[in-house]
Amino acid sequence: MFSFFRSKSKPTVDLSAIGTDMHSHLLPGIDDGSPDTNTSLQLIKGLQELGLNKFITTPHILWDLYRNNSETIGEAQSQLKKAAGEEQLKLPLTAAAEYMMDDHFTSLLSRKEPLRTFGPNYVLVEFSFVSLPFEWKKILFDMQIQGYQPVLAHPERYSYMGTSIAPFREIADMGILLQVNLNSLTGYYGKPAQSLAQALIKNKLVSFVGTDCHHQRHLDAMGQSAQLMQNLQPLLDSGMLLNGRI
Repeated sequence: MFSFFRSKSKPTVDLSAIGTDMHSHLLPGIDDGSPDTNTSLQLIKGLQELGLNKFITTPHILWDLYRNNSETIGEAQSQLKKAAGEEQLKLPLTAAAEYMMDDHFTSLLSRKEPLRTFGPNYVLVEFSFVSLPFEWKKILFDMQIQGYQPVLAHPERYSYMGTSIAPFREIADMGILLQVNLNSLTGYYGKPAQSLAQALIKNKLVSFVGTDCHHQRHLDAMGQSAQLMQNLQPLLDSGMLLNGRI
């Protein structure tokens, strides 16, 4: 069994109050996350040790790199469930997706192709890390018109948007929910992302947190963090967190 060594000088990381991880890349071999079922199972065991008990994994659908669809996602999910069964590992895992807001995504919307959802029609979307998508407001509005609830992944990591919460308040006012990465609260992505994540929480703009777990380094950063629980607690205390309701 995979486990962490924690010295007495380090605080215990306990994510059981979150319950559900709604953003991860745990399906084997279909994006830049887990490369195989053994790695997937190791990561899941490690996340369970941190207190998480349900997983909505969200493989990338990014047409220039990861041309995933319901078929590829379903096949990878079946492989993982089979491997978990062979190890007699309880695996409360479902699969949605993380959609890059690119031309392929707008094409799916224009054709009214069913999107992979979680909870009550939530859809996880992401911006490019280089610049805002073209007509991004229209894309989000079109999602809402079709009955989807957009959830914007890791807004704190879009460095081109600056460190002010103003643009994210505008996005939230549009009815878009925001999801912060737990490792942003550990400082893994740098101080600006950490500070912005904390400011978004302080201003009650965060509805979800996720591990965005791709590999062992992400898991280690959370499990060994001296800051995670302290920075997460205001969100847990706010009553705003929706992870436990999906």
